[in-house]
Amino acid sequence: MINIHEKTIKDLEFLTVLEQTSAHCTTTLGKEKTLTILPFSDKEKLLYELQLTNDYVSSYYNDNRIPNHGFDEITKELKLLKIENTFLEPLSFKKIIAISITSNEIVKFLNKFEEYYPTLKQFSQKIEVTKVIIERIDAVINRFDEVKDDASTLLYQLRKDINKLKGKINSSFSSALNTYHNLDYLDDIRESVVDNRRVLAVKAMYRRKVKGAIMGGSKTGSIVYIEPETTLNHSRELNNLEYEEHEEEVRILKELTNFLRDFYPLITNYQTFLTEIDVISAKAKYAKSMNAILPEISENREIYLRDAYHPILYLNNLEKKEHTFPQTISLNQESRIIVISGPNAGGKSITLKTVGLLQLMLQSGFLIPVHERSKASVFDRILSDIGDNQSIENHLSTYSYRLKQMNYFLKKCNANTLFLIDEFGTGSDPELGGALAETFLEEFYSRNAFGIITTHYANLKMLANEKDEMINANMMFDEKTLEPMYKLALGQAGSSFTFEVAQKNGIPFSLINRSKKKIERSKIRFDATIAKLQKERVKLEKTEQSLKVNERKKQTEADKLEVINNKIQKKLESYQELYDSNQRLIYLGQKVNDISEKFFTDRKKKDLMAELFKLVQIENSKRKKQTAKQRKVEKTKKTQVIKEAEIKVEVIREKKKEAKKKAPIVEVPKVELKVNDRVRMHDGRAVGTIDKIEKKKAIVNYGIFTSSVNLELLELVERVK
Repeated sequence: MINIHEKTIKDLEFLTVLEQTSAHCTTTLGKEKTLTILPFSDKEKLLYELQLTNDYVSSYYNDNRIPNHGFDEITKELKLLKIENTFLEPLSFKKIIAISITSNEIVKFLNKFEEYYPTLKQFSQKIEVTKVIIERIDAVINRFDEVKDDASTLLYQLRKDINKLKGKINSSFSSALNTYHNLDYLDDIRESVVDNRRVLAVKAMYRRKVKGAIMGGSKTGSIVYIEPETTLNHSRELNNLEYEEHEEEVRILKELTNFLRDFYPLITNYQTFLTEIDVISAKAKYAKSMNAILPEISENREIYLRDAYHPILYLNNLEKKEHTFPQTISLNQESRIIVISGPNAGGKSITLKTVGLLQLMLQSGFLIPVHERSKASVFDRILSDIGDNQSIENHLSTYSYRLKQMNYFLKKCNANTLFLIDEFGTGSDPELGGALAETFLEEFYSRNAFGIITTHYANLKMLANEKDEMINANMMFDEKTLEPMYKLALGQAGSSFTFEVAQKNGIPFSLINRSKKKIERSKIRFDATIAKLQKERVKLEKTEQSLKVNERKKQTEADKLEVINNKIQKKLESYQELYDSNQRLIYLGQKVNDISEKFFTDRKKKDLMAELFKLVQIENSKRKKQTAKQRKVEKTKKTQVIKEAEIKVEVIREKKKEAKKKAPIVEVPKVELKVNDRVRMHDGRAVGTIDKIEKKKAIVNYGIFTSSVNLELLELVERVK
């Protein structure tokens, strides 16, 4: 059974979190419910509530946004439904329609997108989707919040008669107006309205000449307002009809109200459901405002909060555009109690409050601003003693009050407790208070409790070093400026930097030396050693960060080289394929040339066709069967490789040309070429034989083909013997 003390809620400023969350609600009922949120007493309900909020947060990061859940409160209407012989007004019915439509839409949406919002879908299953209420109210109330004419046969007839009678009233009044106007009995304004009735503005001297009821007169007494007799008779009849109309409307509204009484539980569920959705939505919006997540909830007793932010501080700094320093804190069975020490204003208390508030929020169904790899567990109790607890009402000093708190802790503390104590042991004589605090801490330790304390007492730091499941920690300070770094370092106690801070603030060195002589030399040496170790730790931190940066750079370079290597490997494979393909084509060309020469000699077509067919069969046996799509891809790939190769060759040729231009020109003695000399072109490799020379051109035979080439472009390879 989870039980969180009211003082813990106050100490950790949880009510501020509730106020900030309630600002995200869209309904009054949602705001009221949010402000009453407390830690869950049942772990199963807590995990369910956390998953509901997590589902809603996910709606902000996909295209399937949950429909609007806003509604007008119907608490008054629900009270009237419980009282017999009462009826609702048309506006109330419209509010019930709106709340029904909204609930139905959300339930249908969650059914449709169950894979996105499984927990919310399960949560919505208690709401019945029905159109009966909507259709029944729509049949009676129109969009102007009035009872419809056809709501009943009688109402329809009454309104028809009323409209006819109003026509008669207007007609009779117009007739009287014209008559008396022609007789010059009326004032210049001719008519007016009294008690929502049209009246004639009769001159006072003619009031006895006009038949009808006097409804009043002007302030000066010069005008008398008279309703004509014919109109008066129709008006009385209209009053009777309007009374009957009202009675029929009341009867219809009562009938509709009685119909809704059967649906009272469902309508109540609608409002409760939408209120709860409003609270879940507000918690989701609050989570989104600070990038909060649902960490892994461990079955083991452990806390690992990586890059954890204090929610209130984070949002306040965000508004001021200031930086907030995250903390990484770990509590587990091997180090379940952390003793944080170090100078004041270094962030000890805020670190303590961060852990406490995040744990309290999590156990109240809130997501928390930590890294996604964080872990948390659920504690049965969270005990806290934070801030100045001097009790004016009970006439207790700070120390007396703290002793009462420690007594309460001793009664409640067990293996499933998380305790948080700020400035542990202060308020009394340092040595005596420190000794008592050490005893309390030993007791909490023996009960296997988890906890974090902040202290300046050296004996508590020593105790943390001696106990296996207790660990020292300190808030790091810059070694040169003595400015706080707002970073928690586990594994080592922190120096108070008392004399260093005093010196930094301008206290004369002579006074600091006198102060040092007044206390035990061993304590100064102990504090100085801690300070030195702390400075070394800061240096190591900086070195570690520098090494990490270099490691990341080298890893990036290695990744780039790997990518380049892969690209080169692929290109080599492509060029190898191209080379193999070209070699095969050269081989085929030679075979075809041999067959051609044979046919040239013996002129046997049958043998020629047989040889060609055999060659084609051999080549086809090597080919793989491919679809049209595969052939197209293969062709595209080859074309691309050829293009790349051509580009490379072109680049090489250009470079060679440039090199030739730059190279010194060496005059080669001209050689007279003759028929049957073996020659080649200056920039070529193929060697051929000159068959014929005429007009400064040579016919060169390359075996497969012959070519006509300018003599100036040829160079001698081998002279004819």
